[in-house]
Amino acid sequence: MIQEIDVDGLVKLTNPVFVDVRSESEFAEATIPGAVNLPIFADAERAQVGTAYRQVSPLAAKDLGLAIVAPKLPRLVKQCRELGTKGELVIFCWRGGMRSRAVASIIDLMGIKVYRLQGGYKAYRRSIVTYWEQPELPFDVVVLRGNTGTGKTQLIQALREHGLPAVDLENLANNRGSVFGAVGLGAAPSQKQFEACLREEIRAFGPVKYVVVECESKRIGRVVLPEVLHKGMQSGKQLLVYDSVPNRVRRLVKEYTAFLTSDPELEAALSRLDKRLGYAKTDELKTKLSNGEYAEFTRILLQEYYDPLYGYPNQPDAAYSLSVAMEQPAQALEIIEDFLGSLEEGNGAILS
Repeated sequence: MIQEIDVDGLVKLTNPVFVDVRSESEFAEATIPGAVNLPIFADAERAQVGTAYRQVSPLAAKDLGLAIVAPKLPRLVKQCRELGTKGELVIFCWRGGMRSRAVASIIDLMGIKVYRLQGGYKAYRRSIVTYWEQPELPFDVVVLRGNTGTGKTQLIQALREHGLPAVDLENLANNRGSVFGAVGLGAAPSQKQFEACLREEIRAFGPVKYVVVECESKRIGRVVLPEVLHKGMQSGKQLLVYDSVPNRVRRLVKEYTAFLTSDPELEAALSRLDKRLGYAKTDELKTKLSNGEYAEFTRILLQEYYDPLYGYPNQPDAAYSLSVAMEQPAQALEIIEDFLGSLEEGNGAILS
């Protein structure tokens, strides 16, 4: 028997396996994070059925739809049976209409336990919008600030590995948040998909007193931070991360080496600095890049572009709740974890 489930009920499932039966373009625009796309109609087929509905009749559209779907059913059932072994199968379409109902009915008929999401992706999207429209978040935001190359992302990843509530916003946005942010990373998610993935990461933490993020501007590449999160970042605890220029250069060269040697987007990104650095300086940078002088290329960018742009201190500063040197990353991580532990205990005495 098909079990209907609403968006609120999804959190009660132990291990939901989402199956999006919408077309490939609908899925590509945005879906429930982690969903598998098993389209009942491809884009062109969906257009054909829509045309039949408008120009002929609803019955003609249904007949055409059945003719298109029928040959796909054996494979569709096999795929759903395999997915059903991994968790609780949840079928959805755009608004919980005929596509999900048809697939769920067939899957149920074949003896596979299945849930159908009431309201479909539209209802899920509404829940995401509602979450990000709340006036304030139910937790404090702790922000890691510091100049480029100080290892803030490295710290975020280490905190996550230690089970602490930290979100890598740049990873979710598929952008490093700078003029070179998109180099070598491929397509960015849609705004809808970014908001959904961000919400699901936070939901997975459960009730928490804080969430740690790296400082970002409101826009990260193609996507924009939800206003309530951006406000929380401005008012939350600010932690300064700093390091020496040689260490920062080594860190960045290691991170970008594959792109420095081969990515055609890099020179185009450099050209966007012409107005700020001047043509002579960007030509110098391009020459050093082509000559493989990656360390010197990076040092110039840090000292003549990034540091003046962001202007963070390169030493301890009393204006921040905590200042941490990244010369020894393991020690820096331990200091930050102790700081976060004080937040868990509700001890605000050491915080500015």
